[in-house]
Amino acid sequence: MPLPPRRVLLIDDDRGQARIVDAAFTKFSGERFVLHWAASYEDGLQALLEGGYAACLLDYQLGPRDGLELFREAVRRGVTTPVIFLTSETSGDVDTQALNAGAMDYLVKFELSPRGLERSLRYTLRLHETLSELRRLATRDPLTALFNRREGLRLLEAEVERSRQHARIVSAILIDVDHFKSVNDTLGHAGGDRILVAVSEAIRANVRDGDSVVRWGGDEFAVWLPEADAVVARRCGEAVVAAVRRIGCTVSAGVAQWNSTRAEARDLLVAADRALYEAKAAGRNRVA
Repeated sequence: MPLPPRRVLLIDDDRGQARIVDAAFTKFSGERFVLHWAASYEDGLQALLEGGYAACLLDYQLGPRDGLELFREAVRRGVTTPVIFLTSETSGDVDTQALNAGAMDYLVKFELSPRGLERSLRYTLRLHETLSELRRLATRDPLTALFNRREGLRLLEAEVERSRQHARIVSAILIDVDHFKSVNDTLGHAGGDRILVAVSEAIRANVRDGDSVVRWGGDEFAVWLPEADAVVARRCGEAVVAAVRRIGCTVSAGVAQWNSTRAEARDLLVAADRALYEAKAAGRNRVA
């Protein structure tokens, strides 16, 4: 069964240009795409935020506003759709600005052809897939597929900064597998890896959808809970401890809450680590 055509978003305030691009799509010789048109800055941004597009063709000039502004706002709001800029200008500065902003390619409207547009889309999609895989390898732990420590720390610092700006709270849970050396000695490293994967799955299943789960170290995990106080975080931690107990091992967890504009991410980590130590000192297999 052939795959359905991939959706491409065109953001352009010129109806005639939209017709030209749509006609070019019908002349592609390879993969088929379906074009969706947004005629304004606001409609285009909303469509990008809703997602579901393989790529976006973005007019450099959108009436009184410009596509670069839209692109940067979309990126700030988490959009990862690859973008190809379309412009009537041939200035090298426009080219450089678009590519420096993160665009995958740049096409001049009066030079546009079905073959050139198809080539650009193929190139953009292949490059985006490659970069996405590289980002995944750079930010994910290969065993558990959780965020790795470097990415986890970046996410925590971003959450703390967001909380500082908007006067919100954020909580953290640090989790340690109890007596993991004994697990490795008994089951071997392959068995230990299976336990770590099972623990990671138990954690993911017992925290909220918007929480970030991190493999913090060898047998250590972390969870960042935006807009959650220590009561909510403790409840998540207790659910994790109970779930791990059911798979035949135990964990200890330390919970801390950040709500001071003067505190940094490291202060939250220190507090959670101190709570984790208290959980271990109290007999492990519990939350402090």
